[in-house]
Amino acid sequence: MKTISRRTLLATTAAGLAASIGGKAFAGASYDPGSSDTEIRIGQFGPLSGPVSSFGVLANAMDAYFRMLNDTGGINGRKIKFINYDDAYSPPKSVEAARRLVEGDEVLFIAGAMGTPGNIAVQKYMNARKVPQLFLAAAASKLSDPAANPWTMVGGSTYEIEGGVVGRYIADSKPDAKIALLYQNDDAGKATLSGLKTGLGAKTAQIVCELNYSVGDPTIDSQIVQMKLSDADLVFLITIPKMASQALRKMAALEWRPQVFLGAGNASVRATLKPAGFATAQGILAFATRMDPGNPLWADTSDMKQYMTFLDRYVPNADRADDLYAIGYTAAATAARVVSQCGDQLTRANILHQASNLKNFAAPLLIPGITLNTTPSDYVPIKQFQLMRFKGEAYEKVGELLTAA
Repeated sequence: MKTISRRTLLATTAAGLAASIGGKAFAGASYDPGSSDTEIRIGQFGPLSGPVSSFGVLANAMDAYFRMLNDTGGINGRKIKFINYDDAYSPPKSVEAARRLVEGDEVLFIAGAMGTPGNIAVQKYMNARKVPQLFLAAAASKLSDPAANPWTMVGGSTYEIEGGVVGRYIADSKPDAKIALLYQNDDAGKATLSGLKTGLGAKTAQIVCELNYSVGDPTIDSQIVQMKLSDADLVFLITIPKMASQALRKMAALEWRPQVFLGAGNASVRATLKPAGFATAQGILAFATRMDPGNPLWADTSDMKQYMTFLDRYVPNADRADDLYAIGYTAAATAARVVSQCGDQLTRANILHQASNLKNFAAPLLIPGITLNTTPSDYVPIKQFQLMRFKGEAYEKVGELLTAA
């Protein structure tokens, strides 16, 4: 591949191409387990099997990204060895995988691990061992709490922050709305709900219906009927994609057309709107942080062109519309940026220092204007969202970026 994202790894690849990897000693270099003059080991775990094995493509994208870097000389003259294990989305297996990565493979750090339950399960262990657990594909606020767990950081935003942005937008733009909420009855759903109510402020009094469902429920039809009977004219679905599709189909069957809001986790055209039927999805509003590879809106951006070239060469069988590949690509690029900034001081403490001091880093495939920013006291990299409206068969931008309070 001739180029890598101009915004993310220009310095990284230039350094990699300029440095020798043939066993050369780096004067003044410092190393922790997982790093040397020639190699840097990065670990990851996630569901390669089990009920959500489709999420495993995130690891495939990360592996391909590091192979691409290695083909251009690595990072600062060192090749990346990416090691990932299957946890089948089972927290006990996540713990086994983390221990194997830290104690067996001796990785320098873990990046892009998939799933909130598994990352929470290993968090205490990773912090006790002082091994960075970074840029996680999870959004629980407890995974970005530097005071309690300084070695753990999410890769994007948190449920509470996203909920807060949605709530403030509704309070400002729909001040007279009668609001109905449906949320998944788990930590993620409750956290988003809490953020939403904080953002609504005094407008919380306009919630006329608040319902939930459990992960194992076969249908949410009865909840949608109750929401319609509440006479709500605005609905926020805090659900997984499957349940959001069900909700949209049931609303259409009931000939009920409230203004529907979706979050970053269930707004996918591929996973939610297409199964529901595009006719039922017209006018839906959603909050996004990343470009959707399947949306023609982004097709001519340099980031998307480079991403598609990357897929053509390194993941030729990838589903181009599957945004999980894109999430893995962004996570790997962010991890590579941190390693690059470490220079020859490849210690776990320096990895953490660089990760917790990101300044306006425009990681590849983020919506233009959205950047990653962290400080030692603030471990939430993304606090900006783009409002999107579904029209025809794709989303279009609505207004300017929305920023968390």
